[in-house]
Amino acid sequence: MPHRPIYLDHHATTPVDERVLAAMMPYFTTHFGNPASVAHQYGWEAEAAVQQARETIAAAIHATPEEIIFTSGATEANNLAIKGVAEAYITRGRHIITVQTEHNAILDPCRYLQSLGFDVTVLPVQPDGLIDMQELERAFRPDTILVSVMAANNEIGVVQPLEAIGTLCHSRSVLFHSDAAQAIGKIPLNVQTMQIDLMSLTGHKVYAPKGIGALYVRRRNPRVQLAPQLHGGGHERGMRSGTLYPPQIVGFAAAVQLAQTEMEAEADRLTQLRDRLWQRLQSLDGIYLNGHPSQRLPGNLNISVDGVDGQALLLGLQPVVAVSSGSACTSANIEPSHVLAALGRSNNLAFASIRFGIGRFNTAAELDRVAEATIATIQALRGVAIAGA
Repeated sequence: MPHRPIYLDHHATTPVDERVLAAMMPYFTTHFGNPASVAHQYGWEAEAAVQQARETIAAAIHATPEEIIFTSGATEANNLAIKGVAEAYITRGRHIITVQTEHNAILDPCRYLQSLGFDVTVLPVQPDGLIDMQELERAFRPDTILVSVMAANNEIGVVQPLEAIGTLCHSRSVLFHSDAAQAIGKIPLNVQTMQIDLMSLTGHKVYAPKGIGALYVRRRNPRVQLAPQLHGGGHERGMRSGTLYPPQIVGFAAAVQLAQTEMEAEADRLTQLRDRLWQRLQSLDGIYLNGHPSQRLPGNLNISVDGVDGQALLLGLQPVVAVSSGSACTSANIEPSHVLAALGRSNNLAFASIRFGIGRFNTAAELDRVAEATIATIQALRGVAIAGA
């Protein structure tokens, strides 16, 4: 069997942890009931498992179980949050604030709402990827109904000042939504102290299966209203119809529980690996860090490389390491990353970027191999460029 490359694309997706898979297995076979079947034991067993999962996920973000609405993933959760608020609060206003570096699962629903007559302010970011709080404050209007700022960026890993944003939003009686798909299980999240009203989550970034996510919807102070985007059955407090899938829900909760338990130690380990890799790469000139140097996810390192062709760089690295140059959701796009463009990177540097996403099963030895391969590939490409000049 050919040697597989070292996997360093954990922001795109993660493998299912074997402990998560073990928790899921009984719900495919023995406890296979429909949670909505309330007349017999099979349904009761499934419903009890779903309720326990709600409690686990809610506890991880300091919410209540009733505030967790299960979805197919963060994209659906984002759409439900943004479109659901827009429709429910249309009589209060039609203005939404978001940020240039958001995932397209935020930006595209906002563009859709613009086509319906809503007004969207898209804030720039500073060169380190953080928003300017004064810019945010100036963007508020009397008709602003929602601010959507992601917790941690999927490309550059930058963690935004959520508590400061939440405080500002609540002082203006404006709802605050955060896409925390990359943040759950990696950094502490507290919807109370951060004053977050809606939070999107997903399982496959935290060693759970793909196809399962959740939306936190605040019930008190304020009670958030949402217009459902899927109709038919009235599941999930009427906000998201559709039969729940207990195996995935159980797996999601098991993954969140593991991540919460191991978070502090794992964050320290990943930070050490990330810094080890970055230190090695800095032996070369023309290597630039994208995003804030410390206010970022522990396992994220995003760099731009001067003097090389971006596609050739990724191709050269493929035999050794699996990485990407940006969001996996838009990796087939020939346009430069909108996130790196927002930081002020040139097209050449944006194209010649690498996102290293370090994960639970990576080792120091692997990172050393990746550093050696990356340095050798860059040197070889620069040599070709000089020879062809």
